[in-house]
Amino acid sequence: MKKSLCVLMCVCLALMICPVVSASDAIVLDGTWKILVSNAPTSYERFAAEKLRSCLSEILGSELETVSAAAGQYIAVGSASEADVSDVADNGYVIKAIDGNIHIGGTGVRGLQIGAYRFLEEFCGRKVYSADIGPTAPKASAITVPADANVRYEPFFEYTDTDWRSPHNVEYSMANGLYGGAYRSIPAEMGGTVNYLGGFCHTMGALCETEKYAETHPEYLALRDGKRTTAQPCLMNPDVLAIATKNVLDILAKRYDPNASLQIVSVTQNDNYNYCTCDACRAFEAAHGGVQSATMLNFVNQIADAVKEAGYTNVGIDTFAYQYTRKAPKGIVPRDNVIVRLCTIECCFSHALDDPSCKRNVELMQDLRDWSAICNRLHVWDYVTNYAHTCTVFPDFGVIQRNIQVFYENNVCGVYEEGNYYIAQCDTEFGELRAYMIAKCLQDPYCDLDREINGFLEAFYGPGWRAVRIAIDMYTENAGDKNGHVMIYFGSKQSLTLTNRQIETIDACWEIAKKAAADERQLARVERSEISWRYWKANMRKSEFSLWNPNRFEEKQRLFDDIRASGAMTISEGGYEDYLDCICIKYALPDEWNDYEANERGAQTRLFFGKILEPMMPVLTGFGVFYKLSRTSQALRILEVLASACIDMILE
Repeated sequence: MKKSLCVLMCVCLALMICPVVSASDAIVLDGTWKILVSNAPTSYERFAAEKLRSCLSEILGSELETVSAAAGQYIAVGSASEADVSDVADNGYVIKAIDGNIHIGGTGVRGLQIGAYRFLEEFCGRKVYSADIGPTAPKASAITVPADANVRYEPFFEYTDTDWRSPHNVEYSMANGLYGGAYRSIPAEMGGTVNYLGGFCHTMGALCETEKYAETHPEYLALRDGKRTTAQPCLMNPDVLAIATKNVLDILAKRYDPNASLQIVSVTQNDNYNYCTCDACRAFEAAHGGVQSATMLNFVNQIADAVKEAGYTNVGIDTFAYQYTRKAPKGIVPRDNVIVRLCTIECCFSHALDDPSCKRNVELMQDLRDWSAICNRLHVWDYVTNYAHTCTVFPDFGVIQRNIQVFYENNVCGVYEEGNYYIAQCDTEFGELRAYMIAKCLQDPYCDLDREINGFLEAFYGPGWRAVRIAIDMYTENAGDKNGHVMIYFGSKQSLTLTNRQIETIDACWEIAKKAAADERQLARVERSEISWRYWKANMRKSEFSLWNPNRFEEKQRLFDDIRASGAMTISEGGYEDYLDCICIKYALPDEWNDYEANERGAQTRLFFGKILEPMMPVLTGFGVFYKLSRTSQALRILEVLASACIDMILE
């Protein structure tokens, strides 16, 4: 009895001391709720209301109604909402619990719609990890929302874009905050896209019509080594400026949308270094810091002035800070309606851009700060794949978030992350994961990215996702060449630096992930991403591709067959179908498959000696005994490294 009384007193005391969670501390949303809109909803409000109604009906297993008069509990949308958005930036939103109901308000052309998506994700668990998986949300009889819920969001960037497969999907883009129009077309009621009118990049030749005037007006062309070339125009020629200005205004006359939040016209250099070196160009550049960006910015500013005078107030004129125009000029600044797009093509992608230990990135950071100081509308063109060897692992996972934070912290207001835009012809790595990481970081550079990655991996790869995560973390921790650098054109040997023990651990991770896959689709995804690892090992002559393995030629042929079966038509940017023509697949390193077509130098020689060597492999490798021993014998491993080095020297 005393013991029971003691327990009862302790419980009572705990109830007095600890706060009691009651129904008033949470809002319970169930199938009886309504979606409240105004009597005359806008297209934006209709879309947001229907998105909430349909998704919540599916989650709750009960059809919700849309009403225009408050009755019972409701989610109020747009002008029917009491959420105060008067001081929220364009395309932002507020989600607020008021008197037991939920109110969602938004600004601009898409704030309300993305507010609806945010509510579904944050409070209902609805995620869109990839277009392949589609939207996922846990079924529930009720959804609990904190009674003091108050979410306020303002976009970090006015322009967000990346070019993998899933981001092309409208539902994916809306759920994950991608609104650039280069790869997607979002309907107007969903907020539309931020479109480039005309070309997306390298437009100078078309705008200045250099080919058209090559014969009649050579003075319109860039002067290089005493000769005129159509590779670039002369930017100090007033006639060239007049031609380009007319063409920009013609584009706007045909495609301008006065209701869009922002539209962009690209006035960007052609993709070569043949800038004009005539006296007028050199003199102007010398007076403005001695950099080629001076003539470019002067040219673009004048076009921007004409666009503004014509009344196009929501248009940005975009130009590059790219390669020879990367450094900011002195004594000249971009107009308010000029967008300068800084490109990171020369950077290292294993170190964050603000890492002071990386010389390449230190130089880029200085350019970023210089442009940030003079430019009101600074955008960035960043890079997130290996363009020379796309099938191999590109270990940039550790810098994606920090780099996007660096952009935001240096007044960048638009980001394009150029990835494997030819993924339809080469999907053998982590394109879907990287796309999701990028989208989430552009949506919020300070999000809990680890949690987002883990959620994606589990949904995409299945029960063995933790093993995939270990492999990715090991790639990240051991990224780069002997100095720890990773460039977007590095070969496999420079991309990762791993010990034999680490290679064995990663091998085990992929085996675990494959065995744990719950179905064929998950297994296919694991095997597709593993190709990038096998490709790296083949180039390094590691594991099943070891010199000691008598079956290494067959393993290389199997790798080739699996890449081809994945649908890959190329293994590098611009190399469509080249690797398929390699005549010595089994005898060349994968990084070299593009180089050994039938008519290429050395291809027949490599094929000849390979066919001689292949039948000798069982004897040379002790019929597989050396391969087994090499897993534990340090001497054999050292000998393998030396043999690989000798082979490379002979082949080079």
